[in-house]
Amino acid sequence: MKVPIEILSPGEIERRSFELIEAELTKELDPLQKPIIKRVIHTTADFDYVDNLSFSGGVIEKALKALEAGACIVTDTNMAKAGINKTSLSRFGGDVYCFMADEDVADTAKERGITRAAVCMEKAAKLNKPLIFAIGNAPTALIRLYELIQSEKFIPELIIGVPVGFVNVVEAKELIMEAGIPYIVARGRKGGSNVAACICNALLYMI
Repeated sequence: MKVPIEILSPGEIERRSFELIEAELTKELDPLQKPIIKRVIHTTADFDYVDNLSFSGGVIEKALKALEAGACIVTDTNMAKAGINKTSLSRFGGDVYCFMADEDVADTAKERGITRAAVCMEKAAKLNKPLIFAIGNAPTALIRLYELIQSEKFIPELIIGVPVGFVNVVEAKELIMEAGIPYIVARGRKGGSNVAACICNALLYMI
């Protein structure tokens, strides 16, 4: 027996998807956090993010203010960079950076015996711009950010810490939650570049 398939426009598919997400939510959510949580669920089809996503106090308001003021976004993968709505970001004068493929980053990482992601964070910290970090892959990026913050060499506007994986992932996220910087963190092992990008987009769509 064939299952009937509706022919829907992209806009209708998205609208219906969010209606289904809303219907399946089992708890009340903070009204400012809700659009972000729903978009992450839409991206992943994973309702665990209702409980996994953690927000520092006032982070949404701070993030929106930073974006409106022209903050740029730094990612740890070109996949996350590609997924961020650059048209929306550019309306406020912001841009997206990812240094993972840069030759100087690869050379420095090899010379020092550290990950390219860690070197990317150092390079980003020298941009002399207000920055939002969207980390969806490399816990070493979060660890290096924590070290830079603790040494008082660098103060980001916001850290979106959602790397996926097993080794040092949980620990790196917990470090960021103790860094004294506004954060949105997916506690535990779940996350990914797609999650990092969709959180950025959710914030941009809220402006």
